[in-house]
Amino acid sequence: MDRARNPFSPGAGTPPPELAGRSGILEDAMVALKRVKNGRAEKSMILVGLRGVGKTVLLGEIQHLAEAEGYKVTFIEAHESRQKKTLPELLMPHLRRILFDLNRGDNVSEKAKKALRVFKSFISALKIKAGDMEFSIDIDAETGEADSGDLEVDLATLFVAIGEAAKDRATAVAIIIDELQYLDEKELSAMIMAVHRVSQRSLPLILIGAGLPQLVGKAGNSKSYAERLFSYPIVGALAKEDARIALQAPVKELGVNFSLDALDEIYNITKGYPYFLQEWGYHAWNIAANDSSIISVDDAKNASQLSIANLDKNFFRVRFDRLTPNERKYVRALAELGRKPQRSGDIANKLGKAVEQVAPLRAQLINKGMIYSPAHGDIAFTVPLFEEFLMREIPVFSAKDTY
Repeated sequence: MDRARNPFSPGAGTPPPELAGRSGILEDAMVALKRVKNGRAEKSMILVGLRGVGKTVLLGEIQHLAEAEGYKVTFIEAHESRQKKTLPELLMPHLRRILFDLNRGDNVSEKAKKALRVFKSFISALKIKAGDMEFSIDIDAETGEADSGDLEVDLATLFVAIGEAAKDRATAVAIIIDELQYLDEKELSAMIMAVHRVSQRSLPLILIGAGLPQLVGKAGNSKSYAERLFSYPIVGALAKEDARIALQAPVKELGVNFSLDALDEIYNITKGYPYFLQEWGYHAWNIAANDSSIISVDDAKNASQLSIANLDKNFFRVRFDRLTPNERKYVRALAELGRKPQRSGDIANKLGKAVEQVAPLRAQLINKGMIYSPAHGDIAFTVPLFEEFLMREIPVFSAKDTY
C-alpha cells in the first residue's frame, strides 16, 4: 500500500474516487438538463445538505453533464459577509463570457447581440465593478431594458434576454451557484424572480444551486412560489451499503480490500458522511502495512487518531475560529445538550438567559452558516459531528466562561 497510490483525497469539493449513493440526484439533473434544452418546462434544482456531504462535488458532476449536453455553463461560488460580493458582481464576469460565446460563429444572431446590449444596460445601471476595475463592453446599451436600477426587475430582463439568445443559437445555458445561502434576501428574491420569468417562457436557461438547509425556508420566505419553481434534493450522509462502496471500490481496483470489520468501524465513527469517509480511508490506507492487501479493523481504529486530529485542525477549527466569544458560548451550550436538534429555549436556559436575549446570537450563527433550524424552534449544527469537536475543545462548560 504505497502512499503515492492512495486513492482517497479528502478536500473541499475534491471529487471522491467513487461517487456512491448519488445516482438518483444525477439522473434527475440529467433529465432536467435535457428537458430545458428541448424547450420543456422543468424545475431548476437546488441541492440542500450539511457541510461535508458532497454538494460541491455533485455540482461539479452536473457541470460535466451539462457541458456534455452542449450547454454554455458557468460555476460560481457565493461568499459569506467578510468576502461578500453583490450578486451582480458575482454574476457579471461569468455572464459576460457566456454572452460573448453566444456571439461567436459565422451566423449573426440578433438575439445574441440584443442580449449583449441588455447586459450593457444592466451593468451600467447598477455601476458594477470587479474590484477596482469597472466592466466595459464596446457596444451600445439597450435603452429601456434592464436599466431601471431595480435588481429584481433588471435581472429578470437580463435572464430572459440570455435565454432568448441561447434559444436562437440552438443551445442552452446552465448557471451553477454554490453556497446560495450567502445571498441576502433581496438577491435571492431577484434570482428566483429571474428564473421564474425564464421558466414561464420555456427558455433554455436553468439554475442549479446548492446550499445549507436553511436555504429552503429562506427561498420560501423570499418568494412564495419558490417551492414550485425549484426541486430541493436532500444530500445527506450515505447509507451503510453506499458508504462501504465508497471505501471499498477505490482500493479494490488497486488489489486491496477493507475487512468487513474495518468498514463497520469507519462507518460507525463517520456516520456515513462522505468527507469523513475520505479522511478515514486516506489515513487507514497510509497506516496499513505495505506488504498487506487487507486494511484491517486495527488500521481503521489507528486511523481515527490521525483523522480526528486533522479534522480538528482544519475542518472544525477554521469554523470555530470565526466565532465571537459569545457565539462560542452558544454553540458549546448546544453541543452540551446532545447531538439531536435542540429547542431554542433549552439553549437559552443552559446559558442562563431569556430566549429573547440570545436570539441575536442565534441569528448571527445562522447567517454564518454554523447552525440552522430544521423545525420551528429547533436548532442544529450545519457541520456534522461538530458537537464532538466542541466537547473536545471545551471539555468543561460554564455559561460564565469567556472562550
